[in-house]
Amino acid sequence: MRQLTDHPSINHPGYFLESSFTPDGAAIIFTSYRTGTPQLFRLSYPELELSQLTSGGAIHPYSAAIRDSRVFFVRGGTVCELRLDTGGERIIADFPGAQLGEVCPDWAGDWLVAAAKQGSTRGLVCGRVDGTGWHFIAFPRTVIHPQFHPLEPEWIEFSGDPAPRMYRVRRDGTGMECLYQHENDEFVVHETFLGNTGGLVFTVWPRLICRMDWTTRQITTIANFNAWHITPNRAGTKILCDTNHPDTGIWLVDAATGTRDLVCEPQATCQGTQWKKSTYALAADFAAAQTGNLSWMETPVDTVYGPQWTHPHPAFSHDEKHITFTSDRTGHAQVYLAELP
Repeated sequence: MRQLTDHPSINHPGYFLESSFTPDGAAIIFTSYRTGTPQLFRLSYPELELSQLTSGGAIHPYSAAIRDSRVFFVRGGTVCELRLDTGGERIIADFPGAQLGEVCPDWAGDWLVAAAKQGSTRGLVCGRVDGTGWHFIAFPRTVIHPQFHPLEPEWIEFSGDPAPRMYRVRRDGTGMECLYQHENDEFVVHETFLGNTGGLVFTVWPRLICRMDWTTRQITTIANFNAWHITPNRAGTKILCDTNHPDTGIWLVDAATGTRDLVCEPQATCQGTQWKKSTYALAADFAAAQTGNLSWMETPVDTVYGPQWTHPHPAFSHDEKHITFTSDRTGHAQVYLAELP
């Protein structure tokens, strides 16, 4: 376990669904508030030479997604691209007055999708990286974590907040359907694709890691423990996860057997009152926390599901030999690295 940043501000790698390493393993892209607003920085590895990549208006702190030499991210209602090879930045799509969530490219890097809220309308925005074909797909509740299917990129899986949680829609806006009907007392979270298998994996907090067959919707249990944020490797054979209540560390889980190996103990504070419960937060929970009825991705000071930078959010490097994660064990959130067993 190695601490990579040391600045008295919030510093964290990206969200657990995306690797913070560049594909060549030569650098880590992370978010830092050291200039006063969340901006992207590059940290060479293993030299740890620091350079600032973005400036100006605040970016969405968990929106960065890396594909080749490009970093896609969100600033307000715009989807942006940063070129790591030239330093050039451009706006791909602009939705005036909207608040966009984290952006997700398809595996080929041709299409992008992001959660969106524009006035009273909620849903997703989707379009091509070249700036064409962008459109709004409406949904009646808050949307988070949209992701393209790795084998069928015309499909997008996304989360509705609160229950029922798991949905899919084609990128043209057709075929909207709920993948799993459940009530608020079944706390399904952090669903993602099980690598390139085409199936889904999710947690039922705080008890289970489960797998869902994309075609039949059959659900099976992988492991019984308090796995929290989960991210599979590309082959779908291993699942990386952190834990909470109690925090027993970051684990690497075998997707076939459910057996697990300890990676490290991040000792992050893992804040958020809702994680002590086994149900989603409703309006009364947000009101009690005085945060307003917002998704946990929309504010860094939310005490219902965060602050998010107090959560480890482990993610693989591209060679799957290392992981990055966040810990505020020193009093400020910092970027850490660990080797996999």
